[in-house]
Amino acid sequence: MTLLIAIIIGAIVGWLASMILGRDEGLLASIVIGIVGSFIGGFLSTMFTGANQSFLGFSWVGVFWAFVGSLVLVALLNVFTGWRASNRSV
Repeated sequence: MTLLIAIIIGAIVGWLASMILGRDEGLLASIVIGIVGSFIGGFLSTMFTGANQSFLGFSWVGVFWAFVGSLVLVALLNVFTGWRASNRSV
């Protein structure tokens, strides 16, 4: 059940981060972005607060850090792939 919740939250967080930064990803990519973003967010929360806020043990703070990590991941993807919001077709 925890894995299912992690996948659902990862999909939502990954989708939100992709939409904010102008990437249009599919469901599987959004799930991967959200889950990898949660690991990045856990690392960032440890760096900035000294406490690891993993979202696998559900908390709103953990979801926030997963979202921050997903934003960082999507921003890095945009930098390395040269993606711009103007690249999207209408």
